[in-house]
Amino acid sequence: MADIDIRRDVLLKPYTTMKCGGPAAFFAEPGSADELAEAFLFAEKEGLPAAILGAGSNVLISDKGFDGLVIRIGKTMSGIDVDMKDDRGIISCKAGSMLSAFGNACVNAGLEGAEFCCGIPGSAGGAIYMNAGAYGRQMDDIVTEVTYWKEGDIRKISGDKAEFSYRKSIFSSMKDAVILGFTAEVPCGDIDKIRAYADELRQKRINSQPLNFPSCGSTFKRPEGYFAGRLIEDAGLKGFALDDSGAAVSAKHAGFVVNCEGKASASDVYRLICYIREKVFETSGVMLEPEVKFIGDFDL
Repeated sequence: MADIDIRRDVLLKPYTTMKCGGPAAFFAEPGSADELAEAFLFAEKEGLPAAILGAGSNVLISDKGFDGLVIRIGKTMSGIDVDMKDDRGIISCKAGSMLSAFGNACVNAGLEGAEFCCGIPGSAGGAIYMNAGAYGRQMDDIVTEVTYWKEGDIRKISGDKAEFSYRKSIFSSMKDAVILGFTAEVPCGDIDKIRAYADELRQKRINSQPLNFPSCGSTFKRPEGYFAGRLIEDAGLKGFALDDSGAAVSAKHAGFVVNCEGKASASDVYRLICYIREKVFETSGVMLEPEVKFIGDFDL
């Protein structure tokens, strides 16, 4: 059995893109499936809940932290391999890799269809978990197989069996399963056109999203028949802040809650999210569903 380093009282704020949140009672960064198994065994022996953290781009961690074991799937479990086969590429991507790195690897190999990944600031594992997407494409369009760990075993599931839907997958409801990586098939194309399209999508993000402030990305899921950002803007909340805490609705894109100057607490962000939901429901009758995952106690 592997000997994994488990640390105590690790502040989680630096491991999130919102740049807020308290400490994990215990924290581990496994470098292999064996070390992952050791981490879960530790949690079981100590009677601790376990939470999986990737790039921290779609989570809000309580100011109280997490009274259990946080297992971070990051650089120690990353890697991308591109294998060219005739008119397509077979790409193997480990869960700790950044999705943008996966997208860039495809673009640089002249593979068409993964350009949307280039600007998404999450991990590959998180992208599978929530079927990440942008500009009309999602992970289920390109993923052929997912490798994951569960109950001590390394397992595989084909992409068409992974129950992908809007911001969901089979892993969203699978207890104590950890995504280890995925395989994707992407066709070859004109590399100049592929690079130009990837650059175009990057520029669209720069022009339309508040990339200069910490955020969790899109705060809410897209309601059927609507756009969350438009509903928030129509409710008069674009650029709105409850107070001077630093938590605010972006003035650039109302679908983003941002942490201005990085000074807002998780409680500040959470209060604003709750307020936005209430206000949008009052004005439109639509109850927005958070896309952000909440870790820890948010009982205010």
